[in-house]
Amino acid sequence: MSENLTLDDLAVPLRALRLLAADFGHLPAPAVHVSTIYPERLELTFYDDLPGFEAWREALGIAPDAVTYREQGDGRTRFLRASVDHAGAVVHLTVYADVVAPALVGGAS
Repeated sequence: MSENLTLDDLAVPLRALRLLAADFGHLPAPAVHVSTIYPERLELTFYDDLPGFEAWREALGIAPDAVTYREQGDGRTRFLRASVDHAGAVVHLTVYADVVAPALVGGAS
């Protein structure tokens, strides 16, 4: 843990956020997280917004095959994550979304 950090010590992810806001202000707004634990990291998280995640993935130039997919909560929640270096910061792009149950074919119940 980094107890003695100043706001200046978080300049790298905050600068990256400022640049992302300037360049991609038209994209959907994620939840944003900067931490003294990981002072070089900027986290952009979406909840139930796969299109928002995809828009940011494309804007950041992250290849589809660079996205990690997992399920959690007994298979009820999907978790996608990708990372990229941007303006000196490590940007983690994450989405949590419900797993859609497959539709039953032929009206079976």
